Amino acid sequence: MSQVKEVPVLWIQGATCTGCSVSMLNVVAPSIKDLLLEEVLPGTHLNLRFQATIMAGAGEPVIEVLEDTKQRKSKEYVLVVEGAIPTAEGGIYCLLGERGQKEVPFKDWVVELGKEALAVLALGTCASFGGIPASKPNPTKAKGVMEVFKEEGVRTPVVNIPGCPPHPDWFVGTVVRILLLGLPGPEDLDEWLRPKDFYGGLIHENCPRRAYFDEGKFAKSFGEPGCLYELGCKGPITHADCFLRKWNGGVNWCIDAGMGCQGCTQPEFPDLFGPFYEKVTDRDLPKIGESKR
Repeated sequence: MSQVKEVPVLWIQGATCTGCSVSMLNVVAPSIKDLLLEEVLPGTHLNLRFQATIMAGAGEPVIEVLEDTKQRKSKEYVLVVEGAIPTAEGGIYCLLGERGQKEVPFKDWVVELGKEALAVLALGTCASFGGIPASKPNPTKAKGVMEVFKEEGVRTPVVNIPGCPPHPDWFVGTVVRILLLGLPGPEDLDEWLRPKDFYGGLIHENCPRRAYFDEGKFAKSFGEPGCLYELGCKGPITHADCFLRKWNGGVNWCIDAGMGCQGCTQPEFPDLFGPFYEKVTDRDLPKIGESKR
């Protein structure tokens, strides 16, 4: 009988609404049950050792799991970071457990666990780029993983999987790709460390309302036919494949529901994309085929 290889996963959460966790729990194929209990690939099983939203444990015993995995599984485990990382005043605005009866800032865990991880997946726009917690005036000095790693000199590979929340397929597909082919190389990621498989195309290029845009027919209020650009759609400058994947098991997505894209996968979200219902005026709109790949 062949031995099953276990890949340890530590999933820690900082400045987050937990929407990314909820989105991942709604993954359809494979189901979350299959991901956690079955072999993701023949001979490979994910061992989710820490995830505060779904685990039954609490307190000191689960903090010991983090410490034990860091020490005994160095360069073997995958670290998933959900939520932004507050850095002001040493990171006191987001704490995770204690060490010697002293609270440990979430930032410290990200750096310490990140140094020993095989790879780090920054799940959601907050973990990738700071997101909503880092929006102005950002009193906690919240930042994304790659920014913190750059400041702290951590060289562990980072893959950003932004979205508010991200589609579960983006996360699961990235994990499976790593298990199948190893860590993505520079040619597999865009300039913001997003997998090109999922973030390589513009919403604008594949929008079902694109013909309206080309004809200059713009909706003046929601519910009308026409391009939603003048109502604040950020599709012309947003990289993601929502148009292909859709949400809630392929039922719908923002534009099919009559709402413009809000650009939640972009590093500029939300500050430079607001107000949400006003059109972008300070950027040249790309034509089909001009998206950065």
